[in-house]
Amino acid sequence: MNLSPDEPLWQWEFIILNRTILFTWLVMGLMVIVSWLVTRRLSTSTKLSRGQNLLEVLVFGLRSQIREVSQQDPGSYLPFVGTLFLFIAVSNILAIVPGYYAPTSSISTTAALATCVFFAVPIYGIAQQGILGYLKQYISPSIFMLPFNIIGELSRTLALAVRLYGNIMSGAVIGAILLSFVPLFVPVLMQAFGLLTGIIQAYIFSVLAMVYIASAAQDKHVTSEKDDVSGDHPEPSHTEKN
Repeated sequence: MNLSPDEPLWQWEFIILNRTILFTWLVMGLMVIVSWLVTRRLSTSTKLSRGQNLLEVLVFGLRSQIREVSQQDPGSYLPFVGTLFLFIAVSNILAIVPGYYAPTSSISTTAALATCVFFAVPIYGIAQQGILGYLKQYISPSIFMLPFNIIGELSRTLALAVRLYGNIMSGAVIGAILLSFVPLFVPVLMQAFGLLTGIIQAYIFSVLAMVYIASAAQDKHVTSEKDDVSGDHPEPSHTEKN
């Protein structure tokens, strides 16, 4: 039983095409086509198409989650975090198609997604705070924390990749094992459970990515000033008013 999507399908000299690459292209192509079909005739009237209704619900939900997690305006984060969520969710949902191998069941894909988050953290952090303000986080609260903060950046990137890979791959393995013993009803239930798990994993990956980015992009000095301004202040006494 070979469940790895990295099995080569075609090779010419040093160029190798495996299932991971093939199905990744398939997912990206499907997302591009569906996006074009949904957004080509957007309307501002009260009568909207089903595609636009679904799109608006999805965008509204993503913006709400980003705002709730980051406590910041979601506009700049939506393209990156939304793309992560949609790619992972679509990759996992298509697992119900016979012959399809989810790209997220390959460690190379999950490592690539985690690497994107790894580079997005300093990009958003520097854009929000400047390079000096962002780098100061690595020596906070003292310079002795520098190696630990660097290790923390690397370890959470590894954790993102391994967590997503482990959950998706384990579901595929369990489904294949059950299929060999009970070939009808149990695998169907596992497929349905796998769809739910796939969407949950896409949500968890996106939320964690947003948490990492928001923690780097948040200007703590500005936040503390806002808290001071919006904090509760004692009412002046009667003598002070007079």
